[in-house]
Amino acid sequence: MGPLPFDKPLKIDTRPIWLIVVDRTLRYQLLAGLALIAVAAFQVTPPAGLSLAGYRSLVLFGVTIILWVTALLPIAITALLSMVMLPLTGILPAKQTYALFGNEAVFFILGAFILAAAMTGTGLSARLARSMLARFGRTPRRLALTVYLLAAGLSFCMSEHAVAAMLFPVVAEITDSLSLKAGKSTYSRLLYMSIAWGCIIGGIATFLGGARAPLAVQMLKENSGLEFSFMDWTLASVTIVVPLLLIGYLVLERFFPVDIKEVDGGLRYLNRKRLEIGKPGVNEFITAIVMILTIGAWMLYGRELGLANIALLATAVLFTFRVVSWEKIEEYVNWGIILMYGGSIALASALEKTGAALWIVKKGLSAFSPGPFVIIAVISLVAIILTECISHAAVVAILMPIGLGLAQGLGIDPKIMTLAIALPAGLAYCLPMGTPATAIVYGSGHLSGREIILPGALIMTISWLLFLGSVYFIWPLIGLTL
Repeated sequence: MGPLPFDKPLKIDTRPIWLIVVDRTLRYQLLAGLALIAVAAFQVTPPAGLSLAGYRSLVLFGVTIILWVTALLPIAITALLSMVMLPLTGILPAKQTYALFGNEAVFFILGAFILAAAMTGTGLSARLARSMLARFGRTPRRLALTVYLLAAGLSFCMSEHAVAAMLFPVVAEITDSLSLKAGKSTYSRLLYMSIAWGCIIGGIATFLGGARAPLAVQMLKENSGLEFSFMDWTLASVTIVVPLLLIGYLVLERFFPVDIKEVDGGLRYLNRKRLEIGKPGVNEFITAIVMILTIGAWMLYGRELGLANIALLATAVLFTFRVVSWEKIEEYVNWGIILMYGGSIALASALEKTGAALWIVKKGLSAFSPGPFVIIAVISLVAIILTECISHAAVVAILMPIGLGLAQGLGIDPKIMTLAIALPAGLAYCLPMGTPATAIVYGSGHLSGREIILPGALIMTISWLLFLGSVYFIWPLIGLTL
């Protein structure tokens, strides 16, 4: 026998064995070290004014943040672990802890995932995307603007992650049909960035664009008993979304100017694909009707009937007409996010019920006395920066207990504090790990990290300033006063 073929040359690690072992087991060492620190911290006597349960909830909260930021464990597993530790460490009774997992936000998001799966699985969303682009994208500038507004509009009623994943292959089809090469055309970069920014900005407009809003609203309800209706949230967010959509596209065109004269090749391709898929089927019509009625019910009867109840009734209708099957749903539902919800809400509730969140706030305010607007500015800035590094929902889970404690200590409307955390937490433009929409377009190969970060930093700053302008000038007109 001859020598075995290898695709790649065999590499031999010549480092000392102890260094290899340390390198290969670093993750386990870090986890073990964190566990030892936590155990030691649990033995420390609580500071004055803080109960034992409150102190232990703060230790658990700190460990959870470290695990989320370092990604030593999957984010959903970290949330579940923190939930398990609440009764084991005597912070909350087991019955009370696990009851929090069955909160309304978990089932609302489950319903939203199933509705989005129906739109994607039946081909309704792809048909809508191709039809809109073929109808309104007659020139290069109009085509890019249509991609941008379509991404934003779909993100009003679907997860922004799902919208980005759906539009990516459509834009890839267009760039291929126009022979736009990676690294050669600024127009191809404009098209891909239009997906990312459209999804990000549109994703904060309603409860349906991402996980953060339902999570924040449920934490608000658990803490203060206050609620947001679907319309209340949308009315507050649209004061930021509308001007941001306009400014965002102008910024994109500034950084990525149009460098082609016509898009006829791309339009011919889109029209050919439309002809291939034929007329809408029965399942598409049923899905469209269910989506329209569901969104209308959320707007008109969300407060009386409950958002989760409406969402689950809509999914029952889809299953009744066999528009979706459970096998398909399992492919689309992000169970990790759902698991994270229950754990995060339980941990946040523990911080509030044990008095730990309020104790942190009082200690933080003892050194200085900032005004309510300064507090809102600072916490929204922390949220928008932190969301570049970790999950949007994790940012909400980390900041909401502290923010609600601040609101209680300073007499700030808790609803404004909720918006100040949840809205900026959705506006991550710069880093691929900040949002899947950015990661998806980065994976196209048409954009470098620098080409994403520079315009992203600018629009992130503009987003924060627009948010503060809305808080100060516009929200008082709709009943949200500091």
